Amino acid sequence: MDAVVAPLPIPVRVGIVGHGSIGTTVSEVLAGFDDVDVVGVAGRDGADALLARDDVAVVAICTPNGLHAEQALRGVRAGKHVVVEKPLSLSVGAGHEVVVAAAAAGVRVAVISQRRLEPAVRAAHAAIGGGTLGQPLLGECLLRWHRDAAYYADVPWRGTLNLDGGALFNQAIHVLDLLRYLLGPVASVTGHTARLVHDIEAEDTAAATLEFASGALGVVSVTSGTAIGHPAELNLFFEQGAIRFADDQVVEWVVPGVDRPNALSRVGSGSAAPSAIGQEGHRRQWRAIIDALKSGEQPIVAGLDGLGTAALVAAVHEASRTGTTVRPEFR
Repeated sequence: MDAVVAPLPIPVRVGIVGHGSIGTTVSEVLAGFDDVDVVGVAGRDGADALLARDDVAVVAICTPNGLHAEQALRGVRAGKHVVVEKPLSLSVGAGHEVVVAAAAAGVRVAVISQRRLEPAVRAAHAAIGGGTLGQPLLGECLLRWHRDAAYYADVPWRGTLNLDGGALFNQAIHVLDLLRYLLGPVASVTGHTARLVHDIEAEDTAAATLEFASGALGVVSVTSGTAIGHPAELNLFFEQGAIRFADDQVVEWVVPGVDRPNALSRVGSGSAAPSAIGQEGHRRQWRAIIDALKSGEQPIVAGLDGLGTAALVAAVHEASRTGTTVRPEFR
């Protein structure tokens, strides 16, 4: 049973760790909420001082990927609710430590996986749960994005193993998260990763096959090295129908008895450049997180959800390293 957590008073006081592009996005999004005060913004060197402040109830972790788990753990141990940008962690063990520590401290951990809140994705989740599509057969996660050499050179931690994590953790993780969200737990993984284009430590290209607990199979095809970026595709095929997305747009909807959802707004595609991604996704998820914390409820994408997606990526890396079939540690 989910632990009871006291509702937060209004205004909800938030401190932000990290003042790069994502930290700026979060600051601007929260500035538009009447029930939130951003009471402090700190770089990585000022994180401890921010966490020690009595007037901070929620900490937003907006630093490089490899720092997320360490800073989230310090946050929950300081008694703060923590909102972590994707991924929760590059290490499954470190991510699990965050989840366990949060439960012990009686605080919440939320992971930014904003695509789960897109109206069409929520409609797809409800339609799949309704059962009329029948047996899930195949899920395809296809991400063919363009990142040039300057993208990696301009921000030195990008492309590194210990702070970035590679194309799966950095670029593809949102679509992988949707694959798990919509088709359920992944039981086993095979895969390969490679550096084919960029002069970086981590992979820029990956391919994997998945077996879901439901018996369905999956294909993951990812690269950040294409000359022209293409929309991220998520294609789901069932015994009685199909649902296909290109970025946030529904390109096919064959669901018995359920009308095709309307695309209410475009969130912006990151296929050619991360700067093209808009703020609407963050706005939706942060609104849901603040509302949950005000009522004491669990956020819609909790720490364990984020851990499952991180464990899937880690399983692909392990499968590539060992040449074996790997079972994700958390599903």
